[in-house]
Amino acid sequence: MNLSEPFIRRPVTTSLLTTALAFVGITAFPFLPVAPLPQVDFPTIQVTATLAGASPETMASSVASPLERQLGQFAGMTQMTSISAPGATSITIQVHLNP
Repeated sequence: MNLSEPFIRRPVTTSLLTTALAFVGITAFPFLPVAPLPQVDFPTIQVTATLAGASPETMASSVASPLERQLGQFAGMTQMTSISAPGATSITIQVHLNP
């Protein structure tokens, strides 16, 4: 007698057993524990430059643009944002976690 013989001889029992097993699996699936993604602070670099009395347009063209070109060569950068205000500009760089 081999393992599959009782299942071949009793197809109705095999079908009911398969249905019951599928029902238990579908019912138990929502209760499986799922680990949340870890909360990670991404490495961030912030550069601030000031030029007294300069307009936001002057800060963007004369200060922020050259800095962005130089900082854009930074290896591993994923995001760069810059904000220019009267007399000041701020550039924020986000770096990916893998080296």
